[in-house]
Amino acid sequence: MVFPAAMAFAAMMDLFTMTIPNRISLVLVGAFLVVAPLTGMTLEDFAIHIGTGFVVLVIGIALFSFGVLGGGDAKLLAAASLWIGLNDLPAYIFMVALLGGGLSLAILAYRGVVPPLWATRQGWTMRLYDKKTGIPYGIALAAAALWVFPSTAWFGAVAAG
Repeated sequence: MVFPAAMAFAAMMDLFTMTIPNRISLVLVGAFLVVAPLTGMTLEDFAIHIGTGFVVLVIGIALFSFGVLGGGDAKLLAAASLWIGLNDLPAYIFMVALLGGGLSLAILAYRGVVPPLWATRQGWTMRLYDKKTGIPYGIALAAAALWVFPSTAWFGAVAAG
């Protein structure tokens, strides 16, 4: 339950604060390191998951350095990829792109209209409305992870363990 709970919490934090705390990614990595051996994951599969997370982190840092992705997003993407694994990484990245595109379009549409009165009294809704503010991409990262994770072989092992 750590993975879905942490991903949902990350999405909510990004929505309401436009930040993803480092502790969420650290909890995901730590939980993986504890849970993976308990499920009987082979050393080879464990190494592949670790490598997947590391490569995605390096790519995420590069995207962050070019201003394409937020730092918290890069770390959450890597931590989620650690759990998702190499075999299901293409499906995860595809869902991130699809859901992230939809999220971006929805927020851009929201920014194009006058916000309702109730929204003007909420700091988080006005942050979403501000055109200078980025997109809380952690929502797409989390939603995609929650969509793909149940179809992974790793999920079956975690659920059985």
